[in-house]
Amino acid sequence: MARRIPHSVGYPQSVTSVHAALTDERYWRERIAEVGGDNARLDTLEIGDGTVSVEMEQAIPAEHLPSMVTKIRPGDLQIVRTESWGPLVGERATGAVTARVTGMPGELTGTVTLSASGTGSIVELDGEVLVPLPLIGGRIEAVIAERITEIFNHEDEFTARWLSSRG
Repeated sequence: MARRIPHSVGYPQSVTSVHAALTDERYWRERIAEVGGDNARLDTLEIGDGTVSVEMEQAIPAEHLPSMVTKIRPGDLQIVRTESWGPLVGERATGAVTARVTGMPGELTGTVTLSASGTGSIVELDGEVLVPLPLIGGRIEAVIAERITEIFNHEDEFTARWLSSRG
């Protein structure tokens, strides 16, 4: 059974400002450098006319994982993530996120939406983690959901600082 990951973050900046950040190459390079963790990297970064598609690799260190996970997959969990954003249409942009753990069954899939909220904006993720392993899949899903949410929170904090520093 999959585990849902609802996640949202509000920003005082306008939808236009947040979307401009999400489609800025410098934003992505600085974000992965600051909050990506050890050995994190951008593998692909494609920016189009108001769109972006990013593939990155990050790791969850083994010391942050319960033993049931490290018994199945020793060492750090390598996570390959993709994030894409479409163009801004009015006061809304949509996209998609995926994440998969290398060497182990399991993935995160979801949609993301940027929209206006009061005088600012909100980014909402509607995702789910699925680890199709009998008996222990649900427990591993919970661990991955928790760690991925922590990564999202760090990225949200980075984005808030990045937006504030640009006026």
